[in-house]
Amino acid sequence: MRQTLQPLPPDGGVKFLYENPFGRIFLRLFSSRFLSKIAGKFLDSRLSKPLIKKFIKKHGIDMGEYLPETYKSFNAFFTRRIRPELRPFDPSPEAFCSPCDGAVTVFPITKEGTFRVKGFDYTAGSLLGDEKAAEKFFGGTAIVLRLTVRDYHRFCYPDGGTAGKSTFLKGRLHTVRPAALEKRRVFAENCREVTLLDTENFGCVAQTEVGAMFVGRIINENKAAFSRGEEKGRFEFGGSTIVLFLEAGKVLLDGEFFENTAAGLETLVRCGEKIGKKV
Repeated sequence: MRQTLQPLPPDGGVKFLYENPFGRIFLRLFSSRFLSKIAGKFLDSRLSKPLIKKFIKKHGIDMGEYLPETYKSFNAFFTRRIRPELRPFDPSPEAFCSPCDGAVTVFPITKEGTFRVKGFDYTAGSLLGDEKAAEKFFGGTAIVLRLTVRDYHRFCYPDGGTAGKSTFLKGRLHTVRPAALEKRRVFAENCREVTLLDTENFGCVAQTEVGAMFVGRIINENKAAFSRGEEKGRFEFGGSTIVLFLEAGKVLLDGEFFENTAAGLETLVRCGEKIGKKV
């Protein structure tokens, strides 16, 4: 059995922004791309270097797990590279692997193309920004992988194959904490990049990287062809999320993900870990 997370009550700042009428006035500023760009410029600069040691101490990060580097900015540190042997990809063509570290919840997509997260109904078309492409996933499964600020923020391709259409959708930058998901349709509102992957073993997979509050900048390699476990991109500072859409009848996910989601729990996984198998 994998480790699970019980959703924590919102901290004071998140509660103020999403539950207080006055806080919602400030929410528009804090979730704006304008503020994100300002924060990004600072975190890309040498002036942000003093934040690194404080961040390591606060979140208890074991730097021995990462490749030795000299970081010129906080964002260079935030996108640090982990030692490859600590994130091996399951090589079996039958194994469907997680593309990133994260806390997983899973949701069935109805035959009409909708799925429900934290009391909100989403449509596959609204998240992908393409109603026609979304039809491939009707009756399939949506996998939400939420990354926290202490997670490894590089992500990979779950299988080998070729990339189809890739689209960046402009939006806001809400936090992806559960408390915000209960108040807004975050995944459909936030900036996100959608790539349709024609995989070797699992049919078409839609991989959507969702940005988050303050920076959440998405950097993608956008390769035409790729191999299983090859790095696809990275998130710069901010908690972030990856949403995978799977076609019906292609992948059988481990049952504990559905059980834990139904119980209100998130399931912790690591990049490269087998989370399902080919049907």
